[in-house]
Amino acid sequence: MEASWRQVAGGRGRARGRATAAPSSGNGLHLRGAGGGREKGSVGAVGPGPSPRGAATPAAAGSSVGRSPAGSEALQTSVACELMSQRKFEEIKKANQAAAKKLVEEHFSSSSEEEGDEDFEGKQGKIVANTFTTYTTQTDGDMRELERTKQYVHEAFQAGAMTCLICIASVKRNQAVWSCSGCFCIFHMPCIQKWAKDSQFLVSSPLTDDDFGKRDYPWPCPKCRFEYKRSDTPSRYYCYCGKVEDPPLDPWLVPHSCGQVCEREFKPPCGHKCLLLCHPGPCPPCPKMVTTTCYCKKAKPIPRRCSAKEWSCQLPCGRKLLCGQHKCESSCHAGNCPPCPRVSRQKCVCGKQAAERSCASPLWHCDQVCGKTLPCGHHTCEQVCHIGACGECPRSGKRFCPCQKSKFSLPCTEDVPTCGDSCDKVLECGIHRCSQRCHRGPCETCRQEVEKQCRCGKHTKRMPCHKPYLCETKCVKMRDCQKHQCRRKCCPGNCPPCDQNCGRTLGCRNHKCPSICHRGSCYPCPETVDVKCNCGSTKVTVPCGRERTTRPPKCKEQCSRPPTCHHTSQEKHRCHFGSCPPCHQPCQKVLEKCGHLCPAPCHDQALIKQTGRHQPTGPWEQPSEPAFIQTALPCPPCQVPIPTECLGKHEVSPLPCHTVGPYSCKRVCGRTLDCQNHTCMKECHKVTEIDAFIGKNKAGPECLHCEEGCSKSRPLGCPHPCVLPCHPGECPPCVQMLRIKCHCKITSLYVECRKITTADIDEKNLLSCCKNQCPKELPCGHRCKEMCHPGECPFNCNQKVKLRCPCKRIKKELQCNKVRENQISIECDTTCKEMKRKASEIKEAEAKAALEEEKRRQQAELEAFENRLKGRRKKSRKRDEVAVELTLWQKYKYFLLPACALVVLVFAWYIARDVA
Repeated sequence: MEASWRQVAGGRGRARGRATAAPSSGNGLHLRGAGGGREKGSVGAVGPGPSPRGAATPAAAGSSVGRSPAGSEALQTSVACELMSQRKFEEIKKANQAAAKKLVEEHFSSSSEEEGDEDFEGKQGKIVANTFTTYTTQTDGDMRELERTKQYVHEAFQAGAMTCLICIASVKRNQAVWSCSGCFCIFHMPCIQKWAKDSQFLVSSPLTDDDFGKRDYPWPCPKCRFEYKRSDTPSRYYCYCGKVEDPPLDPWLVPHSCGQVCEREFKPPCGHKCLLLCHPGPCPPCPKMVTTTCYCKKAKPIPRRCSAKEWSCQLPCGRKLLCGQHKCESSCHAGNCPPCPRVSRQKCVCGKQAAERSCASPLWHCDQVCGKTLPCGHHTCEQVCHIGACGECPRSGKRFCPCQKSKFSLPCTEDVPTCGDSCDKVLECGIHRCSQRCHRGPCETCRQEVEKQCRCGKHTKRMPCHKPYLCETKCVKMRDCQKHQCRRKCCPGNCPPCDQNCGRTLGCRNHKCPSICHRGSCYPCPETVDVKCNCGSTKVTVPCGRERTTRPPKCKEQCSRPPTCHHTSQEKHRCHFGSCPPCHQPCQKVLEKCGHLCPAPCHDQALIKQTGRHQPTGPWEQPSEPAFIQTALPCPPCQVPIPTECLGKHEVSPLPCHTVGPYSCKRVCGRTLDCQNHTCMKECHKVTEIDAFIGKNKAGPECLHCEEGCSKSRPLGCPHPCVLPCHPGECPPCVQMLRIKCHCKITSLYVECRKITTADIDEKNLLSCCKNQCPKELPCGHRCKEMCHPGECPFNCNQKVKLRCPCKRIKKELQCNKVRENQISIECDTTCKEMKRKASEIKEAEAKAALEEEKRRQQAELEAFENRLKGRRKKSRKRDEVAVELTLWQKYKYFLLPACALVVLVFAWYIARDVA
């Protein structure tokens, strides 16, 4: 794989290097990258500047004129291949980068990620606290009104709680969402857009083409059915408060929040705005303080929360009721006063009857006919108990005949006669008219035979007009659900809505759609499921269908299962699924051998790997037995420390109870042997003590026996070892002869070792003396006259030495020791002094002559310099020149050199001839 990637990268580098070519001053070509030589992994460009990909430079164009067609075509083919490989590499690179980015985004997802309770108490607890800070500062820390909003915020962090009801999938941090303003349910942006589009299409599909698009059909929320206009269809992703578009992903904010103050209007509106940070769910009640009075306006205004500004003083209302007689006795309340609860005897509106009735409804009607005589004097009022005058007689004035064609003016006591004309009223069929003469009562049934068409319009038949004609043909049109046929006999085309149940399986995979058969997607399952922990005390409510993918909540209760080991109670741990963790309590069983309690962790259910299992022959063969089995292990050896003394009684060490017994501490025995000089070097061993009073430092029969020689220190000066083996006490005197040098280091003397080692200083000096004259020289250079002695020679030289005066003229012989001590000295006499004076005069005369000679030389040089400066002749000047006389060699060297060379050659030839 690595080699292939290198090959691809090399191809890309070659493609970039061969994109364009320009001729150099020589015969070769300079390669120049398409991107100017500064692309990823490319070599620096050669040339004055970059050239665009695929564009030929003027130089390249000029050089291609003289190139053969075959070579040019091959070069173009190679360049095209390189460019194609480069494009493929770039495509693979982009695909890998996109896959890596997607992997990172999925790893840093939102509410479906694993976030435990402990983590929520930490980082997420701080996020929730920061979200509610501005609200709690207004309420002095009171969070009772925040419970509903807090639940939505917690669900934003809880795994599996935020679920899109349309696709039944988790809502992650990095996904665009939309929140319903009615139920505050969150949906994926693509899901809600598709839902709105499908809903509008289904509603407008029965319309004709002319009506389509003229009406603004609403679309409902999938959960609460809250209707939105077409213009409210979401097209952009906003935060909860709607301020920020595409809010950035921030792990320290509530998911899909912008982190700014919400500032949405409270519902019901009170003039204030929400103080929380951008949050999901409804805004909490307004926490502002306002001054307001009670409902009845009797109490003094007091400061209260804006959300609870309406309050009751609990005093009697006192307002007059609708009955006009009594006052409201209820405590201070909102709205209109309730009806009067009292009862009184009241007459009906006609005044014929009286009854006990509620004071709140003083007007009532009895069930008797009025019966009052009308103004005509012949008839009575036939209305039931009513208010006001009875009115005129309904038979007075001009009246029409039954067919409504003729009008008559008759007294109210006479009936209107028929006019004798045809009735001509439209019959019930709505087509024909009544052919009878004017008559009272309803017209007869139409009996004409007509060619009648059925309701669906497919069949015709001749039959009486009053009878309906329905054929037996069943309608085959699809109902509005577009799934079932109408199947109604003789359907006129307006097929009724489908009356069957939908019955499709909902997205939850648990329930079927209970609605009437419909088109489009079914509404999400309205059911919710409680995902509980193992003990059932902790639960999380999720939409139906999410219980299979939602992890059970972490329960804070203790596990109540009975222990599976020999302990009476198991270790405290939280509620969980599956088997309980292994018991880690101390075993505490009584060991049989020593009686101690087993301190090891409980081992009643230890996992042991099985041995001798049948090994599968290949991956296709499944193992028939588990690799590990649970079994009870025996208690481990007792590890209680027991103080135990080693064999040699050197130490007392705490040994594990199961290993208590005689042991060696691995130290050296160290007991004193019989020689009293050495100790036993054996490793710690058992020693039999013969005499208990001697002590434990005395060697026993098991210790080593000393076989070494005597190693005691010898007397000072004795180089010989002791002739006895290692022994106690003092060594015997040494009787061997010792060879020593005398004081003058010339003669060797042989003396018994014991004499020289036991003698004092004077005796040692006497034994080391050879009785000869000392050969050492004194500081004066003469030989010592004493006999062989130690130390420095005495300075008492008496030899004669010659002594001279300072001028070396007078000479005398004196003793050496006196001359060395500066006791005698020879002084110069008058003759010596006269000779010194004459010599000094001669030196002064010579120095004076030399000084005068120097002055003369300097004067001559000064005169010569002045003569050179004071020359007055214009044409020529004399110059003082110092004539240098040339030597003979300088004069004739050009003649002498060839002559000497010739002589040397002749001499060499002569010698060569003699040798031959």
